[in-house]
Amino acid sequence: MNKPLRRIAIFCGLLVLALLIRDNYIQYVQADSLRTDTLNRRVAIERYATPRGDIIVDGNPITGATKSAKSGINDFEYKRTYKDGAMWAPVTGYASQAFGATQLESIEDGILTGNDDRLFFRNTLDMITGKKKQGGNVVTTLNAAAQKAAYQGLLKQGKGAVAAIDPETGAILALASTPSYDPSTFAGNSSSVDSKAWTKLQKKNNPDDPTLNRALRETYPPGSTFKVVTAAAALQNGLYTSADQKTNSPLPYTLPNTKTELKNEGSIPCKDASMRVALRYSCNTVFGKIGADLGKDKMLSEAEKFGFNAEQFTPVRSNASVFPKSMDKPQTALSSIGQFETAATPLQMAMVASAVANDGTLMKPYMVDKLQAPSLDVISQTEPQKMSEPLSKDNAQILQSMMETVVKEGTGTKAQIPGVTVGGKTGTAQHGVANSENPYAWFISYAKLADGSSPVAVAVVVEDESANRDDISGGGLAAPIARSVMKAVIDSKK
Repeated sequence: MNKPLRRIAIFCGLLVLALLIRDNYIQYVQADSLRTDTLNRRVAIERYATPRGDIIVDGNPITGATKSAKSGINDFEYKRTYKDGAMWAPVTGYASQAFGATQLESIEDGILTGNDDRLFFRNTLDMITGKKKQGGNVVTTLNAAAQKAAYQGLLKQGKGAVAAIDPETGAILALASTPSYDPSTFAGNSSSVDSKAWTKLQKKNNPDDPTLNRALRETYPPGSTFKVVTAAAALQNGLYTSADQKTNSPLPYTLPNTKTELKNEGSIPCKDASMRVALRYSCNTVFGKIGADLGKDKMLSEAEKFGFNAEQFTPVRSNASVFPKSMDKPQTALSSIGQFETAATPLQMAMVASAVANDGTLMKPYMVDKLQAPSLDVISQTEPQKMSEPLSKDNAQILQSMMETVVKEGTGTKAQIPGVTVGGKTGTAQHGVANSENPYAWFISYAKLADGSSPVAVAVVVEDESANRDDISGGGLAAPIARSVMKAVIDSKK
């Protein structure tokens, strides 16, 4: 071969080699990123070519699918539908052709669309047999009756949230938030209908922000409900050893290193009151002094055992509740009664109640029981997991007796359920600069049955901006909702 032909042959060989290398690089190195690229229209078309799997509650789907309306801008075959969408939105999130997905719809998207790697064998078999790919199911721990009771109770108040947990397992039984939204209204890809519904929900157009999941993503000052944590810290650290031991609590009580008196609400018997009496009447002076006497480090340690200062993943992320890490003595006293910078999600306060009810053991909260293949075979199952032990069994039972007194004789009588032992704590948390806005009404509680089991713990917060300020209280607004949720869980087990 002459020299010019040899050079041409080598050059052509190099071009072929480069093409082969590039082809293999695209197929084996970039394949996954190209397949999942949001700009790849084929990916989106394939995603909506079949109905999504369902999110299941009590054995029934709360989601569905319907054929999309065909138009020049929409070549997607199916769109998501929801049953009682506004009630379940804090659980499901949304799946929209135009605006993406959130919460369970996003986290478990692979299972719901059938694209999860754990479904590879099934998808391969379907491809061979010519069967269309199907999505799997997400089976939740939610209790439909409890969710309905929570949602309907909140609707009467306007704005707020409820979280309910099974103390013995950590399974989430209810997760409600109002105002809410129906994910079906923008599940499609219509440039007019869906966009209009979406725009209407945005916070700049709707200050109430219906898309905010208040049960998981909003932190509120917990007010007097946090006194349960302070009582636990007093017992665990040996500051007081029983519910009926008199405390060293002067009245008036001046915050350490200041001339500021810590006030109680009304004329109540708080001087040297026992912790049982102090919890029953919600004595700021008693629990503020307990926090100051224990000090920042012991209070912080106890709060963090209950889950404060850490995000929770249920698997939907819950904001971290806050107990301040940097405080002086007066601030520690205020933080110990749920004020200063202390802030909690409803889920967090349900965790506090559940740990007390479960004899001091806090279970990790979760809302997905199992994931199913389209054939209903179980792909994964959630096993209950111990998270921490904020209280010894003996101290938890002391605290239970105190919380039960609150419901029998104190501020939480509206949570009573005939034939059921209920423990609870009310809270009315300051809101706004210098407490200028209507306070938040809180109630946390648990129910115990005759056999000693505790099937449910609940936290309720109500933001009632239209109510008469003097009418706002945790016992008045929040306790009846907690009662209805607890009763719904108990009745569903009969």
